Amino acid sequence: MKIRVIEGPNINLLGKRESNIYGLMTMEQIHENMERVASQAGVEIDFVQSNYEGEIVDKIQECAGSIDGIIINPAAYTHTSIAIRDAIAAVKLPVIEVHISNIHAREEFRHTSMTAGVCAGQIVGFGPLGYHLAMIAMIEIFEQVKAAKSAQK
Repeated sequence: MKIRVIEGPNINLLGKRESNIYGLMTMEQIHENMERVASQAGVEIDFVQSNYEGEIVDKIQECAGSIDGIIINPAAYTHTSIAIRDAIAAVKLPVIEVHISNIHAREEFRHTSMTAGVCAGQIVGFGPLGYHLAMIAMIEIFEQVKAAKSAQK
């Protein structure tokens, strides 16, 4: 099984920007932790970060046929991007949306996620731990799919 982690705008600045909201861990440190979990679970994982909406759409579309699940932090595009929402819906893969901060406890414009409605689930407000929780959830989704396929035989 293979997971793609897609990081949106400014996630590359983790550890440097607004540490009172996003903490001190860098994106690279979060990815290293995710790689350890993936390795222990026998899951392949790759990472993409972009500040450009169209590139994020391209990276989602590339997943069709080669990736089994996506963990995405669309960052600010969460609240504005119908294009990212449509790309997630189009690939028909399990997608888990992650946010380091609790978007529902912040400014009102952050309360609405354009993308959550086409995701398997959303994890918000647990800091970098949210990525770990998303890994556990995605691995569980993979196990459920495997069990369903076995039951059909």
